[in-house]
Amino acid sequence: MSDSLKERLNNDVKDAMRAKDKARLGILRLITAAIKQREVDDRIELEDTDVTTILDKMAKQRRESITQYEQAKRQDLADQEIFELGIIKDYLPEQLSEDEILALVQEAISTTGATEMKDMGKIMGILKPKLQGRADMGSVSGLIKKQLAS
Repeated sequence: MSDSLKERLNNDVKDAMRAKDKARLGILRLITAAIKQREVDDRIELEDTDVTTILDKMAKQRRESITQYEQAKRQDLADQEIFELGIIKDYLPEQLSEDEILALVQEAISTTGATEMKDMGKIMGILKPKLQGRADMGSVSGLIKKQLAS
C-alpha cells in the first residue's frame, strides 16, 4: 500500500462526494475531522500509526454505543453505529486471531519475566504498539490476567 492512510481517507471522501453517498461521506468526514483536530491540537503531522490509534478509539466508541443502544431497544440507532463501525474497520489493520494474540501475550510475559498482576503495566507496554488497531485491548487485558493467574 503506497498511499498513506490519510491519503486513502481523503481520496475516499472525494469518491463518496462524487457518488453522492451521503451516509458514507458523513462518517468519512467524522474520521478526517478527528485526524485534523489532533494535528491542529498537537501541531504535528500524523503518521499511519497515529491515525490507526484514532480509528481504534472511534471503533471502540461505536462498539460501546451499539451495546447501549441494543440494551435500550433502539435498533435504529444501533444500526447506524454498526454501519459506521463497518466503515471505520475498512481502514483498520486486519484483526488478529485469539491464538495470535495469546502467543504475543505469552511472549510479552516471558520477555518481562512477569509473574503477578502488578507486572501488567510492563506487559501492556510491550503489547500495545504491536496490537494497536489489531485487537480489542480490553480482551487482551483479560487474556493477560488469565495467564498471570494460572
